Amino acid sequence: MPPQPLPSLRTPPITFAHRGGRAHGPDNALETFTTALELGATGLETDVWLSSDGHPMLNHDGVAWHRGVRRAFSSLRRERIGPDIATLAEMYDACGTDFELSVDLKDPAAADAVIGNARDAGAEQRLWICHRDWDLLTGLRNRTSAHIVDSTRIRRIKEGPERRAAAMADSGIDAVNLPAKDWTGGLAALFHRFERFCFGWDVQHTRLAAGLRDMGLDGLYGDHVDRLLAGIASRGDPPRSHSDEGLCGAQSA
Repeated sequence: MPPQPLPSLRTPPITFAHRGGRAHGPDNALETFTTALELGATGLETDVWLSSDGHPMLNHDGVAWHRGVRRAFSSLRRERIGPDIATLAEMYDACGTDFELSVDLKDPAAADAVIGNARDAGAEQRLWICHRDWDLLTGLRNRTSAHIVDSTRIRRIKEGPERRAAAMADSGIDAVNLPAKDWTGGLAALFHRFERFCFGWDVQHTRLAAGLRDMGLDGLYGDHVDRLLAGIASRGDPPRSHSDEGLCGAQSA
């Protein structure tokens, strides 16, 4: 008989469609986001930069060709960036709000606009803001009811995972996001002991998704929505041993 999956804080784990599910369409495009949700993704992931006139733009690189020159979004108004790049408000208009949204905050200056857009859409508490800078993350804590995510790698946690988990709990940082290859069941159990959510990215195969689910991870990021869903469904959902209600609760702005 195969071993039972380890307990998690969120069952089933959130299936985040990376860049909207880039295996199913162009990166960060509205049609790709909608396709991912139609396929059954429970979360979307995107990258955000701020235009010069204050719009959170959904794009991985944050640069556009303007008059033959590559320009940063921060130097261009929204209309100059072009209609092929969606804004966060446009994504909410196209997709609604019945999903978790993970935002890779490429441009820290976009933080307040991202929070404002999510708040206006009534989706602030389903927003997960990801960054690797600890000071930036802790600075956001008292400004939003969104979830705050420490996006890092195990080799960058110089103080060790237990001290990092304790510091996260003390600072109100809700989740740690590591590459799939960094996770073990014991590591997930350690962060869960401090009631921190455990996310894994670069989950591109069904078998890997199943393995991470069995380690107790609470969210998985991948390009292929169908593979993520097949992986977490491969053995059926284990019984919940924790409730995610009230855990890692963000403070209201």
